[in-house]
Amino acid sequence: MANLVGPQSDSDKRKSVKAALAKKLGFSKKSDTDPNVPPRYYRFDEYPEYKAIKQKQQIADKLHIRNPFFNVHEQVANEDTVIEGRHLVNYAGYNYLGMSGDPTVNKAAMDAIERYGTSVSASRIMAGEKPLHRELEAALADLCGVDDCHVFVGGFGTNVTTIGHLFGPKDLIIHDALIHNSILQGCILSGARRIMLPHNDYNAMEKILGKERMDYERVLIVTEGVYGMDGDIPDLARLIEIKRRFKTFLMVDEAHSMGVIGVQGKGIGQHFGIDPKEVDIWMGTLSKSFASCGGYIAGERALIEYLKYTVPGSVYSVGISPPNAAAALAAIELMLAEPERLERLRKRSGLFLDLAKAEGLNTGLSGNTPIVPVIIGSSLQTVRLAEALFDRGINVQAILHPGVEEKATRLRFFLSCRHTEEQIRATVSTVAELYRSPS
Repeated sequence: MANLVGPQSDSDKRKSVKAALAKKLGFSKKSDTDPNVPPRYYRFDEYPEYKAIKQKQQIADKLHIRNPFFNVHEQVANEDTVIEGRHLVNYAGYNYLGMSGDPTVNKAAMDAIERYGTSVSASRIMAGEKPLHRELEAALADLCGVDDCHVFVGGFGTNVTTIGHLFGPKDLIIHDALIHNSILQGCILSGARRIMLPHNDYNAMEKILGKERMDYERVLIVTEGVYGMDGDIPDLARLIEIKRRFKTFLMVDEAHSMGVIGVQGKGIGQHFGIDPKEVDIWMGTLSKSFASCGGYIAGERALIEYLKYTVPGSVYSVGISPPNAAAALAAIELMLAEPERLERLRKRSGLFLDLAKAEGLNTGLSGNTPIVPVIIGSSLQTVRLAEALFDRGINVQAILHPGVEEKATRLRFFLSCRHTEEQIRATVSTVAELYRSPS
């Protein structure tokens, strides 16, 4: 006789799992047309994450702490700015070479509007291609020292769509613990396995690759040219040696290094004097040194041609606008024509760092770049110090947990070639005074 009490069917198992999950999540079934679903699953104002933000805002209000986010800047944000009608020395933007607001750059953007309008009104592959696009890409490829370049409408999306498109579930991506969020999102989109390494730990990288390289098809090592939160520079020569030995791809995000380091501002490749073609993927943004908005990927011709025809963030997105393309192109030409901007930026950045260290401030890993953190190690103390500086006419952004670890909360100072020595000396002196004063 057949066993009437056989093993549980797959259908029954699924029902059991669904029932257990519904109980855990707080669901109950009143009827098919009126399920009892907790509000947090269908109302944005009930999102636990949103409530956490509101809770922090309420605590800040009780402590009489001014909201340090979404300040409205009422003029071009250069070495100074205007917020709430007040003039402040500004360290909260990355207009490193003072190109945003420059008359030459402004005129190039306005001329482009007159000729091409404010939008290309289509994806480039379909009907949005303009001469400015290829002129800009040729200039960027020349800066990077590689075959070709492709420009996207945003820097964040450039990393997300490129990494997500080039790599997949059979691949491995190795990145630094301090890598930018756009790269993390690209890794998630790709479905590749992701391994995070301690900051600049190349020995750990070699050990992992020695053990696991042959378990994957493609492997990507990704780094930043200048780390945007700490202002330090990786050992590019060591990374190239590792990528050669283990036959991987190497990608360098130059958002904060292009226009900032290298003899002519051509980035980390020029800084170390390496052959740019040793790096497979050069990525950069147009919103920092180049006074515009957008991102780019530069590299060998096969990579760029493949991306132009297939990468979703370009094929299914509008092309960069004419004024943005023209502004970036003019900024590149101006940087090369006026090397004194870069020289002045280096001097101002070095002065700030030297003075801060002399005052005993913790500047972390920063090293001769325009990004200088002053590490405080307490979110509350950091935001109070930023508020006190604001009251004294200095605008600097507080970087708080969870953006960084609580022990690493900081004020992050972005230097510009337009800052004066007097502004820098007064700023560092004021930071040191307020940091040491009782709360």
